[in-house]
Amino acid sequence: MTRLRACVAGLALLLAAGCSGSTGSSSARQTPSTHDRPPAAAADPSGAPPSARATPGASPSRSASAGHGPSATPSARATTVTSLEAGFPNSRTTGPRTGLEPHATGNMSIRTDGAVIKGWDIKGSLDIYADDVTIIDSRITSTNWWGVNLRPGFSGLRILHTTITAVPGKGPDNGGVDYAVSNMGASSIEVGWCDISVFGNALSMGQGHIHDTYVHGLVPFRNAGGEWQHTDAVISGGGNSGRLIIRHNTLLNPVDVHQGASASVGLFADTGHVSNTVIDNNLLAGGAYALYGGGEGATGITVTDNVFSTRYHSNSGVYGSVTAWNAGSGNVWRGNRYADGTPVTPEPTG
Repeated sequence: MTRLRACVAGLALLLAAGCSGSTGSSSARQTPSTHDRPPAAAADPSGAPPSARATPGASPSRSASAGHGPSATPSARATTVTSLEAGFPNSRTTGPRTGLEPHATGNMSIRTDGAVIKGWDIKGSLDIYADDVTIIDSRITSTNWWGVNLRPGFSGLRILHTTITAVPGKGPDNGGVDYAVSNMGASSIEVGWCDISVFGNALSMGQGHIHDTYVHGLVPFRNAGGEWQHTDAVISGGGNSGRLIIRHNTLLNPVDVHQGASASVGLFADTGHVSNTVIDNNLLAGGAYALYGGGEGATGITVTDNVFSTRYHSNSGVYGSVTAWNAGSGNVWRGNRYADGTPVTPEPTG
């Protein structure tokens, strides 16, 4: 498989730290079933969410219009949905399970440790400056850069059974470089049974536990500089010291490659080598490649039992199912297949 070769135009991201609003938590503090949490990781020293920009010279790089050789030519495999795709998360198994109460919060800061947001229908966004916050059985419709953002120095965030969406093209920079969930914190966060759509880079984190979640309907749009927003269902910029677990999710990127599509799961060495990542039993589809595997220097990457759907492209991604896979350094590739059962075997990076 030909390695993606193109420099990506820089996307500058400057987060506004002055989010306002009162701390909110409902009186109900029902604790959902727990999941094992990966070890904590160091915060991004830049104090901003991971950028969607691929640094020139970083491996792998991304482009919405890169040229590709014969190995990237789509095969005759049918573009369809098959029985192997049944049983993965969808709109019926994710999102809130209870009735919702409207809350026009605007861009709201949460500053109370242990706060629980339950049953809220939020028009705005949540900026988390507290430990052990739980958001459960809620819906967030944002016009900010993010739906939920965990700030550096805080930990224990859990987002469960929640719908997170946005108004396309609204918010700062016309909505450019945006995240449904951004982990700037020093620990893993949990995202489970969530329904996530619209945001260009839906789940942005180097460490976390993403499970049983449905990412779909990412929307292409240009930022204020006229550049297409790069889109990824899950994105990690590398340099993480904690563990990232991506297990049993539906991760779809339907965006056209000429309108910024990068990946379904993008492990990019933008801020350091990618390491300690598990991608297991997910349904992946879309992007230039469905999976960017971390590239040279990536270590401890385990990719097992995933289904690469051909619902958008005959090779799952426009140019193929996987690229930038480092076949050494303790990385494991096993049991991955297309939706018709054909094994997926990556070519090594280099």
